Amino acid sequence: MADHLLVLRAGVTAYDLDGRLRGTLDMPLAAAGVAEARRFGLELAASPPTSLHAADDGPSGETARLIGDACGLRPRTVAGLTNLDQGLWQGMLVEDIRRKQPRLHRQWLEHPWSVVAPEGESLEEACARVDDIIGRLLRRRPRGTVALVVPRPLDRIVLWVAAGRPLDDVWTADGPEPQVVRLPVAGQWRSSRRSVPVG
Repeated sequence: MADHLLVLRAGVTAYDLDGRLRGTLDMPLAAAGVAEARRFGLELAASPPTSLHAADDGPSGETARLIGDACGLRPRTVAGLTNLDQGLWQGMLVEDIRRKQPRLHRQWLEHPWSVVAPEGESLEEACARVDDIIGRLLRRRPRGTVALVVPRPLDRIVLWVAAGRPLDDVWTADGPEPQVVRLPVAGQWRSSRRSVPVG
């Protein structure tokens, strides 16, 4: 089993910069996102991870490729590890939802577990899916540091599953979490299956 999990948020896209919900929509990194990925690569090159993996989306793959170029690693795509599906809200500006549906927006901020986008995926479903995939990934690596590049808000879901970090507002692009988080991995990965908050 791996010793550490290094969670890296994928570089920003035009949707992130505009404050839009990207969800599972695929698009290239913005110029700022390419710069972020190159900076991550330079920072990690001094002490590279044992393996480098990316969520199954364009921005994560592109970020991982740029990091891998700097670290001498070939990134691998993690099948099934996709971003939170935000259904019919994908592509919408968060500000428009806040303005048109202020009560719903407030509920997002106060009780994110209770809000599901129309035709989208619940946080509970996403966490169960991510928990299973991350557990298998970490068990396959005998030792060392596993680096994983994921888009926002999947980075917050991974951190909740792996370490119980608060999810807070998963729909806002700028969150309190740093873009790179290093987590120790317990000797045996135990499914988090943390209790979903009520209310």
